[in-house]
Amino acid sequence: MSRPLDRPSSVHFVGAGGIGMSALAQILMVRGHQVSGSDRRLSPALESLQAQGMVTFSSQIPENFDELDQRGIANPLVVISSAIPDSNLELIEARARKLTIWHRSDLLAALIDQQPSIAVAGSHGKTTTSTVITSLLHSAGEDPTAVIGGVVPCYGTNGHAGSGRLLVAEADESDGSLIKFNAALGVITNLELDHTDHYRDLDDLITTMRRFGSGCGRLLANQDDPILSEHFQADAWWSVQRSDNVDFAALPVSLEGDCTIADLYEQGVQVGRITLPLPGLHNLSNAVGAIAACRMEGIPLDQLIQNLDQLKSPGRRFDFRGDWEGRLIVDDYAHHPSEVAATLAMADLMVSSGRSPLPRAPRRLMAVFQPHRFSRTREFQQDFAQALSSADLVVLAPVFSAGESAIAGVTSDALARCMQQLRSDQIIHVASTMDQVTELVRDHSKTDDLVLVMGAGDVNSLWSRLSANSAQGQVSCQSAVAS
Repeated sequence: MSRPLDRPSSVHFVGAGGIGMSALAQILMVRGHQVSGSDRRLSPALESLQAQGMVTFSSQIPENFDELDQRGIANPLVVISSAIPDSNLELIEARARKLTIWHRSDLLAALIDQQPSIAVAGSHGKTTTSTVITSLLHSAGEDPTAVIGGVVPCYGTNGHAGSGRLLVAEADESDGSLIKFNAALGVITNLELDHTDHYRDLDDLITTMRRFGSGCGRLLANQDDPILSEHFQADAWWSVQRSDNVDFAALPVSLEGDCTIADLYEQGVQVGRITLPLPGLHNLSNAVGAIAACRMEGIPLDQLIQNLDQLKSPGRRFDFRGDWEGRLIVDDYAHHPSEVAATLAMADLMVSSGRSPLPRAPRRLMAVFQPHRFSRTREFQQDFAQALSSADLVVLAPVFSAGESAIAGVTSDALARCMQQLRSDQIIHVASTMDQVTELVRDHSKTDDLVLVMGAGDVNSLWSRLSANSAQGQVSCQSAVAS
């Protein structure tokens, strides 16, 4: 990486609308760099960048560089992500022109090197944890720079170029590139095998995460995670199960559908009682990890506690989309069995307790799930079936390929059969298109249902589909109840 970012330069993003790429583009624009980008899909993040004056292209073709030349944007640094294949025409042209090409992780690593940074890694909860860290630092007047895989509510964006001392980054482990990050403080929320398209097995993942940890100045980790506690040496630990022999702890006093009350400990000594407006034990763990990170960076405890009640989840993490004909539509990014189980447990708590952060407490839960990637669905089919077994009514969308080729026998129908073997009384509807998913929700949901939409693919379009089709006639659909 021979090109520094300590002076204004030209940077072009191939795939600028992605959640990770758009955050970096946003920061570079604010810091005075000349930024351009291309993306075949128009996303809210890309629209925001366009509104701020970023030069964008809706196609990824060689001629884009000719137009950049005409605009006086010559020889830009080209940034790509793992989602950009070698066959991408824009990338081929960049190589032919002998332009400097960085992976997005190279750019993030360069930003991390520029200032004291907190990098949050882990299989689950890293977006929420990094968002909570950012939000608490913001409330304490620190104005951190943030590069997050979700929209941070206090900023309304996933990328923020702050004026404060710290940078907070979500460190994605999916392609192993996080080993490039040399953060002042590394945070690991938990560890579980995922991304089997990249990692051979759990040992391979552990090796990568240990390399990440060793590259950080200090490491903070979750003591409750058995893999972390067995295989990692951390400078500090947190827990929601115990207060002894850990540096930070939050022991739940009351788990409600709209909040969690917990006693907070440091070095085994109770230092206060907190009310967290993010329900669920997993969110309590994320929050105490975030508090611990802020404390390790010297933020006074009273400033953190007094602002906890202002916390909000990042975008696509139990994200209330709206009320559709009396149904509460919630969108969530859960796409791993552990994430699905935790999200359903939180939703069940809202139904059973009669308390909810939603406009009203739901009476019933309908789960809408879209398996993400054929490789993940094959690897964890039994685990997905177990995780979804807590819902009485499930709608399965077709597998979202995320660019993978189909694998014989790996389908939502196969997942439904596996679910039915675990629980024969469970009602399962399988759709072959997103239009059919929409109709199944229309036909089988009831007033005051919580319709919980889970997945990392296009299932998040359900809210807009319901809204657009609410006044239209029924679309013919052949739904299958698994048997």
